[in-house]
Amino acid sequence: MPKKVIKRIMPDHHTIKSNKHLKIFGDLLHNANLWHLNRRSVAKAFAVGLFFAFIPVPFQMLLAAGTAIIVHSNLPLSIGLVWITNPFTMPAIFYGCYVVGTWVIGAQEQAFNFEASWQWVVDSLQTIGPAFLVGCGVLAVAFAIIGYFGIQLLWRYSVAKEWKKRTYR
Repeated sequence: MPKKVIKRIMPDHHTIKSNKHLKIFGDLLHNANLWHLNRRSVAKAFAVGLFFAFIPVPFQMLLAAGTAIIVHSNLPLSIGLVWITNPFTMPAIFYGCYVVGTWVIGAQEQAFNFEASWQWVVDSLQTIGPAFLVGCGVLAVAFAIIGYFGIQLLWRYSVAKEWKKRTYR
């Protein structure tokens, strides 16, 4: 059952409440609905986390936390799913965003060499930036929708399976 798996890997809510970066949300973190594990809150958390995982900003976790508070999704999952784009996976995921963006806007793929400098980022926004940002937006929305409905279906399937087990006993 997804709830058991999620509960096992999820951090303690006291640890998250005491995080120095989340102090800006103050008493909003005391809402018990942010910590429940049910089908709706987990599905919303997957949508929020996967959406912000594809948004190329350095403060994705704060955006995910703020959105999770607004839509009453599971806060730890929303924050944790943002880490799908980590330093190891980010190049492949963001290159995929660029390729999708070029396909969506009908632009030619341009060859580029990555450099870890601010000047390269500024220069790239003018050349590959539009396709990259469009691709990020498209994939953010697509994965958020897939995550939301995928968890809904998986949760319903696992509950139905448990009910069948009970009837056989």
